[in-house]
Amino acid sequence: MSPFGPPAPVFPMSALVGLDDLVTALVLVAVDPAIGGLLVRGDKGSAKTTAARALASLLPGGAPFVELPLGATEDRVVGSVDVAAVLAQGEHRLQPGLLAAADGGVLYVDEVNLLPDHLVDVLLDAAATGVSRVERDGISVVQASRFVLVGSMNPEEGELRPQLLDRFGLSVAVRAPEDPGQRAEAVRRRLAFDADPQGFVARWAAAEAELAARLRAARPVPLEPGVDEAVAELCVAAGAEGLRADLVICRAAAALGGWRGRASAGLDEVAVVAPLALSHRRRQPFGAGPPDPADLDRLVEQTVGRTFGSASTGPAPPSGPERTAAPDTEAPGAGGGGEGPALAEREPSQPPAIAGLLEPGRDRGGGRPGRRPSPRDDRAAPGRVVGSDRLGAGQPGSLAVGATVLAAAARAPAPVRVEPDDLRVARRDARAGRVLVLAVDASGSMGAPERLAAARGAVLALVADAYQRRDQVAVVAYRGEGAQVALRPTSSSEVALARLAEVTTGGRTPLAAGIDAACELALEQRRRGGRAVVVVVTDGRATWASDGDPVEAARRAAARCRASGLEAVLVDCEGGRGRLGLARALAEAMGARYVAIGPLSGTDDGPRLARAIEGALG
Repeated sequence: MSPFGPPAPVFPMSALVGLDDLVTALVLVAVDPAIGGLLVRGDKGSAKTTAARALASLLPGGAPFVELPLGATEDRVVGSVDVAAVLAQGEHRLQPGLLAAADGGVLYVDEVNLLPDHLVDVLLDAAATGVSRVERDGISVVQASRFVLVGSMNPEEGELRPQLLDRFGLSVAVRAPEDPGQRAEAVRRRLAFDADPQGFVARWAAAEAELAARLRAARPVPLEPGVDEAVAELCVAAGAEGLRADLVICRAAAALGGWRGRASAGLDEVAVVAPLALSHRRRQPFGAGPPDPADLDRLVEQTVGRTFGSASTGPAPPSGPERTAAPDTEAPGAGGGGEGPALAEREPSQPPAIAGLLEPGRDRGGGRPGRRPSPRDDRAAPGRVVGSDRLGAGQPGSLAVGATVLAAAARAPAPVRVEPDDLRVARRDARAGRVLVLAVDASGSMGAPERLAAARGAVLALVADAYQRRDQVAVVAYRGEGAQVALRPTSSSEVALARLAEVTTGGRTPLAAGIDAACELALEQRRRGGRAVVVVVTDGRATWASDGDPVEAARRAAARCRASGLEAVLVDCEGGRGRLGLARALAEAMGARYVAIGPLSGTDDGPRLARAIEGALG
C-alpha cells in the first residue's frame, strides 16, 4: 500500500455519457497504441483529465496514470544518471524517468501545446515505438515504454507546430454540454461523486467491470478488401499530406472493429474514425480558418458512402436519473488535471560554490533588445540542455548535476565528494520566440480599411510561420478616440482569424493612442520574461489626440516607446504624389527600423507586409 494511503477513487468511464467521441478515441488508442496517441482540444473544465484517468483505471494490472508537469526537464522525462548511486557506491546507472514510469498505463500531458518541442518529439517517438532511448551523461539504455499518450490543450493558448500536430494519431474537440438537461445531470453526477466517491463508484462497478473485460479482450482485426483504397481516396479528397492519415485511419478502423467484436473492419468503422484522424490534418486554403466538422462529415459520407456515427463504447448505462451526463468539473483527488495551484517545495540551502546554480541565469544584458540567443548562450531563457562546461569564475548558469557528479566520480573513488573544480554548468539550446505586437490603423481615413485588411493577412502569414521560431503575434487596433487590443499574443491561426474578423473600421485616427497601447502590451510581455517587438503599420498621418496636435502627440508617444527600450519596427505604407514623409520622422522618434512598402491594397498584400516585417527583424 502507498505510504500516502489507498488511491483516491476515480470517476468511472461508464458514467461519461455525453463525451462519446472522446471515450471512443481513448478506447481506440488503448486497443492499439500504435495509432500514435490522442490530442484533446477544448476548454478547461471539460473533463479531459477525468476521462484520461478513467481509462487508466480500466487497463489491466493496476496500470499507472502519469501526469507530465509542464515544467519537466528532459532528464526527468527520459531518465538520467542516478546521482545517489554514484555518490554512495560510485555505481554508474540509470535513474528511470516518467516514460518508464508510464509503461503499461496512460501518460497524460496537460497543455501539451506549451511543452517544449523537443519534449513533445520524445513523447511521440516513445508512444509510436513502445520504447524510449536514453543517451546522456554517459548512459546508453533502451527501456520499455509502452503507454497510451493523451495530450490536452486549449487552442486559445497557442497551437502545436504542424509537424507535431500531424504526429498525434487522433484528435477530438470537447466542450461542456450545451443542452441544459445534460449540464444539470452533469452537475448532479459530480456532486454525487464528491459527496460519496466510494458509493458512486460502487454503483457503476458492474458497468466498469464489463468495460474493463471488453477492453482486455479487444484486439485489432483485419480490414475488409477494398477498405485501404477507400481510405486513400478519402485522404486525397480531404487534402491530407503524407501517408500518416491513411495509416491512422486503417489502424483505428481495425481497432474499432475489434472493440465491436467483429471479425473484420469495414467502411462503417472508417466512417467513425476518419473525422478523428482528419480533423487536425486537413489542408486548408490560406486564411480559410479551421475546417467545419460538418463539412468533414459530409466528405466522409460522400467518399465512403457511410454516415458518421459514434461508436458504442460500452454497455448501456442504467436507467433512472444517471442516464446521460458528463462531468464537466474536476474535483481534487478525483481525477483533477492539475489545474489548481501546485504546492511549492522549499529548497534546502546550498553551499556558496553552488548557490545560484540551481536556477537558470538571467540575461545580464550586453546585447540589443530582442536579440536572439545562440544555441550556446546559457545566459538567455532556459532551454534544452545540450551539454555542460566547467564552471568559470563569475559564470552564470544552472548546475548540471549529472555532469558534476560524474566529474567528481572520475577524480576519486566512492564515496564521492564533490569539490569546486568538479562543478559543471549546463549548456543550453535556449532559442526563444518573440511577441510581435502590431499597431494597425482601423479608422475611417482613406486607405485605412485596406491597411487593416492587409494587416489581417499579414498576421495569418506570420502565425502560419510562427512555429519555426516559436513566435506569437498580437494586434492593437486604433480608431475614433482610443485603441484596443484586438488580438492577445497567440500562435493560433484559428484564434487570430476569429478575433480579427470582429475588428471594424471608422472614426478618426488616434495614432498616439495606438502606439501607447502597443507599447503597453509589449512591456507587459517583457515583464513576463518574453521578448516583445512593437510593429507600427501607418502612413504617419494622425487626426485625433487627447492632448494637442495629433501629429506631435504621435511623436511624443514614439519617444516614450524609445525611452522604454522596446525594439520597434515602423512600416510606412504612405503612397500617392502628396507624400508628407511623416512616417519616417515617426520612426526616427521611436528609434525604430524603418521599412517603406507603399500603399496596401487589401488582404492580398498580407504576405507582402509579413515579408517586410520579417525582413526588418532579420
